Amino acid sequence: MGHIFKSASAVRILMLMGTILATPAAAATFDGEWNVHIASSNAACSSAVSVSIGINNGQVGSTNAMVTASGRVAEAGNISVTLASGMKRAVGLGRLNGTSGSGTWRAALCSGTWTAQRI
Repeated sequence: MGHIFKSASAVRILMLMGTILATPAAAATFDGEWNVHIASSNAACSSAVSVSIGINNGQVGSTNAMVTASGRVAEAGNISVTLASGMKRAVGLGRLNGTSGSGTWRAALCSGTWTAQRI
């Protein structure tokens, strides 16, 4: 009976390790270049702008020297990102799927929506 218990424990440990090791691969499903279209309904803010970002193993980064991007994409596609250009900074939240995404963003005096397409 002790042998069966040890075998069952070993199987559980292997299954847990498989789940832990699979996490980066799941986040990597969003890896690549993305074109993000940012819009605001506030007349005092820029009406629309497009920015390219890159995602590598779930980490968001800049692909444009004018805009610094940072953030994270979770396994399910939930994304949290910060964009900065000079003194301007905006925080966005939303969701990606395999080839597109959408969400909202907020800055000091402006807010709006964003959409994304994988390039």
